[in-house]
Amino acid sequence: MALPIVEEEKIIRPVANFSPSLWGDRFLSFSIDNRVAQKYAQEIEALKEETRSMLLAITGRKLVEKLNFIDVIERLGIAYHYEKEIDEILYRIYNENSKFEGDEYNDLCICALQFRLLRQHGYNISLKIFNKFQDGNGKFKESRDSDDDDVLGLLSLYEASHVRTHGEDFLEDALVFSTTHLESATPHLNSPLKEQVTHALEQSLHKGIPRVETRFFISSIYEKDESKNDALLRFAKLDFNLLQMLHKQEIAEVSRWWKELDFVTTLPYARDRVVECYFWALGVYFEPQYSQARVMLAKTISIISIVDDTFDSYGIVKELNTYTDAIQRWDISEIDRLPDYMKISYKALLDLYKDYENELSNDGRSHVVYHAKERMKEIVRNYNVEAKWFIEGYMPPLSEYLSNALATSTYYLLTTTSYLGMKSATEHDFEWLSRNPKILKANATLCRVIDDIATYEVEKSRGQIATGIECYRRDYGVSTEEAMIKFREMAEIAWKDVNEGILRPNHVSMEFLTRILNLVRLIDVTYKHNEDGYTHPEKVLKPHIVALLVDSIKV
Repeated sequence: MALPIVEEEKIIRPVANFSPSLWGDRFLSFSIDNRVAQKYAQEIEALKEETRSMLLAITGRKLVEKLNFIDVIERLGIAYHYEKEIDEILYRIYNENSKFEGDEYNDLCICALQFRLLRQHGYNISLKIFNKFQDGNGKFKESRDSDDDDVLGLLSLYEASHVRTHGEDFLEDALVFSTTHLESATPHLNSPLKEQVTHALEQSLHKGIPRVETRFFISSIYEKDESKNDALLRFAKLDFNLLQMLHKQEIAEVSRWWKELDFVTTLPYARDRVVECYFWALGVYFEPQYSQARVMLAKTISIISIVDDTFDSYGIVKELNTYTDAIQRWDISEIDRLPDYMKISYKALLDLYKDYENELSNDGRSHVVYHAKERMKEIVRNYNVEAKWFIEGYMPPLSEYLSNALATSTYYLLTTTSYLGMKSATEHDFEWLSRNPKILKANATLCRVIDDIATYEVEKSRGQIATGIECYRRDYGVSTEEAMIKFREMAEIAWKDVNEGILRPNHVSMEFLTRILNLVRLIDVTYKHNEDGYTHPEKVLKPHIVALLVDSIKV
């Protein structure tokens, strides 16, 4: 008697066909030239003290000199050597100049620069500083010339308008006004002012990635500035190159870890973006004291990218339920329940967090890893909800979509992880984060809505209906374009929440708030012009990665 043929159930997987890595093995090894590094470090020490003397000398000088000096060393990327001194100067400026009296307050450039610097350092300076530039209706006075001084004033105002918070209508008007006038003035400007204005209109300073902005300013602006200080310029170049050597060592370490995991072979459905993940971590902090933190964050982003693609681009409901449950239990003995391909990422995930605990136990801080694990469990639960919606063709109401999607933006997880390797992060800082404060919600919202706009067409072409844009369209009966406009408005509101969230007094120090701000800045840059620069790094991220991790600055 012939036995019945049992056909294996054919599994249809939603494979996404991501492009391979742009980088191959380029970053796998880097050996530092100790002779060059030592030479740089010695010269930097001398220049550091020379700059400190300049900084102390300006405390007795005019307001404009203080502001300009701080602005220049911040743009040159060397201000991290003098955080205490800078904060003391700004504290005095904030307290001594609160009435905005004196001739300097007739100068738009000075007023806007003082406003931006103080806001960026957490001082809630009043809009009254702009009183002399407002008409009777609180609008910007339009009696302007178009000489270079005036362009510098408008550029300063344009940059200041990006630190605005809620209800600051004057700055809304100022942004429109300064943008329009700078655009019409640009063709008639001389170098390097022309390059500076063109760049600012493309990427405002406040919303830019600090290292990317520093590299541009050193090479394209300050180098060509006739009034430049040669000692500062040399200090900035040497410091950039010396730090770059450290960054190259770190990316080599992360790349070797990634290559040993061999996901490219064993999990070919997932994105191979370890270099972009390291760039992301570098955007969160570039300073030498955060070396351990950067490596941890880069590895976490790489792993979460694999987990994300497992849910988005490969797993089926039954497998994903088991995977989610196993991660909630966080126990290696759960591995036998998983299909073979999931065992690979499950083991890598648990191993990674065990490594973190071992590493942090040296400083007696292994207990803080608990907070990062909880965020990992949370994002996995929410990924699973999203995957079910996609596979079952369910479109939730927008409110349900968003409450789930804030976690899947990855920004709750990444912010918490960014604190792991920061030696000064205490239990208090992690507990504050775990309550999802307003600034953290804003950071996740911004990531979510900008990502949704950028990936809408791709997700639609893959048959995904539970996208933020589609949910909004259905709930409010509007066109795709109207939904996109609404999402951009949500991003603007979130930016104002972030700007407000860094103002004092605060529950945590500026050191920790800056990580949240930098994570938001990464979104502004990576998703520029509605591009998904992470999945498709060729156009958006590749030039930045080359500038920060491949090419050094000619000294």
